[in-house]
Amino acid sequence: MVNPASPTSASDDGTRSTAASGEPGAMASVFANFRQYLMGWGTHSPAGNTVDQFRSGLATPQFNGVVRVGSVSADEADVTAVREEFASVPWWWWVGPDSPEDTADVLRRHGGRELAALPVMVLPLDEPAAPGTVPDTARTGLRVEPVRDGQRLAELVRTYRASMGVEPGLEAEMVRIESRREDNADIVRLAAVLEGRVVGTTVVITAHGVAGIFLVHVSEAHRRRGVGAALTTAALQVGRERGMRRAALVASPAGEPLYRRFGFTTTSEYRLFAFPA
Repeated sequence: MVNPASPTSASDDGTRSTAASGEPGAMASVFANFRQYLMGWGTHSPAGNTVDQFRSGLATPQFNGVVRVGSVSADEADVTAVREEFASVPWWWWVGPDSPEDTADVLRRHGGRELAALPVMVLPLDEPAAPGTVPDTARTGLRVEPVRDGQRLAELVRTYRASMGVEPGLEAEMVRIESRREDNADIVRLAAVLEGRVVGTTVVITAHGVAGIFLVHVSEAHRRRGVGAALTTAALQVGRERGMRRAALVASPAGEPLYRRFGFTTTSEYRLFAFPA
């Protein structure tokens, strides 16, 4: 889950990587993983609808939106219906390779505005950790541990909510949704803890053979201290322990350089669209 502030750039040579992990079958699993995670935040699409959507009801766009058009071509009527469905909440439309090629054009004709292009990055988990990426947490006292109880879950949500700029008044409902997700058996929530306080977060969903990594956030006072690297290391270990074939994430501009150091390569992208209220 990301906060798009500006479009991301291509890789250093100006191209988008198409590593072996980007073959069609592998990427179908990656996007199935992403859809499961996002749609776990709210009510799913109505039966028979060709649009995969989720609606948490939270007044912030990260937790309401569309993640795929399931038909062979984007339908003007679907766009109109979706806009009516989300009229009372902020939301985004995620356009990836699992949607028809004409989706972006159809959205623009309906007033959609592209906010950002965010790289989808993948790392095979049958490879050893890249040299120099495993941080020395013993020296700093930082621990990365699974979240197992309600109090720690509330701290986890508070940390990533603040980092995302989400209003404090939404926190209790975010905790409630997190605790009641139907797919919680597939999810491991990790907290970076320093001196008894949660200073960083990530959420790993292990489904479809993929360890999908979401909500990597570090509190402002603890950034650039190796917390993000420690969380990423722990997330990859969760994927390996659960037998996943690859890890995948949607990178923010700030996080992309870190993930490249771990060996992630860009295989595709999501384009985020928003509509006027």
